[in-house]
Amino acid sequence: MTDVDHELGAIRFIVDSPLSSKVAMFNKTVREHTDSQMLNPFSQDGRSVSPKPKFSKEEYGKPIAGSLTAARGQKANMHVFKEMLELCQIINTEGYPQSEEDPSLKFILFGELFNIYTHINDKLVGLLLRARKHKLLDFEGEVLFQRRDDDVPVCMCKPIKEIKAILDGKVDEVRRSVSPNPHPTTMLIK
Repeated sequence: MTDVDHELGAIRFIVDSPLSSKVAMFNKTVREHTDSQMLNPFSQDGRSVSPKPKFSKEEYGKPIAGSLTAARGQKANMHVFKEMLELCQIINTEGYPQSEEDPSLKFILFGELFNIYTHINDKLVGLLLRARKHKLLDFEGEVLFQRRDDDVPVCMCKPIKEIKAILDGKVDEVRRSVSPNPHPTTMLIK
């Protein structure tokens, strides 16, 4: 074995060593972070002008798919769907039949619902608006206020079994769309 072969063996050992692969991985992470900071308009790296991000109409205002922000949003959606189901179940158990023909559709006065529900959750009005948007509940007016709208009926638009099936389906749909391994958000410039 010559000195050149010996030196090549030493270099090969350094290149193939576990330490060099860790150094390479660290350097790659540093490069990716530096690149993302160059695109970040809030970065303090001394740039005077940051590149302008370009989004399609579908992407605008939405988090990057697979990001931690998207995962948190989907988790929040699942939580809201479960709270809407809980609200509808309370109306179903504590409410009164809307008609004799269909006793499965119930209603409850807002003042009564407010007194029952505030012990459970402080987001009643927001949940009522969200449930109305999904056509699960209905009531008169834009927003209901305590005392002023105590006599306004809040009516179920569908039987509780159908509401449960709809909301469980929405929760399952969101659960299937959640990325199993979300990544931190980095700004993408096209």
